[in-house]
Amino acid sequence: MEKILIAFATDDGNTFINRHFGDSKYFDIYEVKEGNFEFVKRIQNTSEKEKFHADPEKAKGVSGLLLKEKVNVVAAKIFGPNLSRIQKKFFCFIVKISGIDDCLDFIAENSDSIRLELEKKEPKKVFVIEKKGMRYAENKTV
Repeated sequence: MEKILIAFATDDGNTFINRHFGDSKYFDIYEVKEGNFEFVKRIQNTSEKEKFHADPEKAKGVSGLLLKEKVNVVAAKIFGPNLSRIQKKFFCFIVKISGIDDCLDFIAENSDSIRLELEKKEPKKVFVIEKKGMRYAENKTV
């Protein structure tokens, strides 16, 4: 069974940023297991700034930081055009709620479904978490 390590795009540790995932100051990493979650660590986003919009080097830098920590799930309010690159390496959540704690509760409650998605072959789907539940994202560059 695959371990769920999720990175949240945040500047303050409590809420999601209102910018693209790769533009956050920090990624707070949590482990989700058996319906519970535990804070693992905060890493600073040290990836290079984009040289141009949708710079693949930016996606590579962010992915490298998170893969080094063995992250397999990412969550943010907004993903930019690099989502298609991020999606190749991570299970992605677009979050329509502000609080990280609310998102963690939802993910812990649905950890079995998330594990099943993680075990599937590429490409991984992008899901939206909102107050009324979870749905598949039709428009991937949300």
